[in-house]
Amino acid sequence: MRTLAIGDIHGCLSALDHLLNFVKPATEDLIITLGDHVDRGPDTKGVLDRLIALHKQRKMVSLLGNHELLMLTALEGKAEARQWLTHGGSEALESYRQAGKHVSLADVPSSHWGFMETNCQHYFETLTHIFVHANLLPRVDMPEQPELILCWESLNPRKYEPHYSGKTMICGHTAQKKGNPLVLPGAICIDTWAYGDGWLTCLDVDSGQYWQANELGETRIGSIPRVRED
Repeated sequence: MRTLAIGDIHGCLSALDHLLNFVKPATEDLIITLGDHVDRGPDTKGVLDRLIALHKQRKMVSLLGNHELLMLTALEGKAEARQWLTHGGSEALESYRQAGKHVSLADVPSSHWGFMETNCQHYFETLTHIFVHANLLPRVDMPEQPELILCWESLNPRKYEPHYSGKTMICGHTAQKKGNPLVLPGAICIDTWAYGDGWLTCLDVDSGQYWQANELGETRIGSIPRVRED
């Protein structure tokens, strides 16, 4: 069984489909998506449809990113909706538009809200790894980690401290615009800017092998030689 982590998808359905076809996950593999499934890219609707279907078919864990939080908060009022729309929400909302019709939050199906509210969790742990969207506090137990850190805190390579548990953190959120994963002692960031000119990355956290695809259907493969600091 492989444990496969997928970085920030950001509405890039084509990249996601090409990546899954490239990786070819087996039935027994665990797939973990690291949040920010929505916003910025062209097809938030398609991405959420695909993830909901995958959760029914495979061993899947999906995490909560700051963009899921922004989208959920948009339901609370006009100011919150404007905040979301100016941070990639306008592209997300457009993906729900039916030809020739006005589009609003009412066009987002309840299954999509439900997926973000109930299926997306703040973190996930295995015996060797901690999966978060953004970051963590090094000396705090995972159930006590603040949402602000887990979902919003950028990763500063100069200041990062590994978690006291000794587990390697796998995260997204902090875009690596050169297209390669960022590897630190005790941490790997696989947000490789899928919605920009970069790649969507899937990492086998145990072997260090990773696969990448982009919206054009191009693919490439790489390897992180040392995933954990013992």
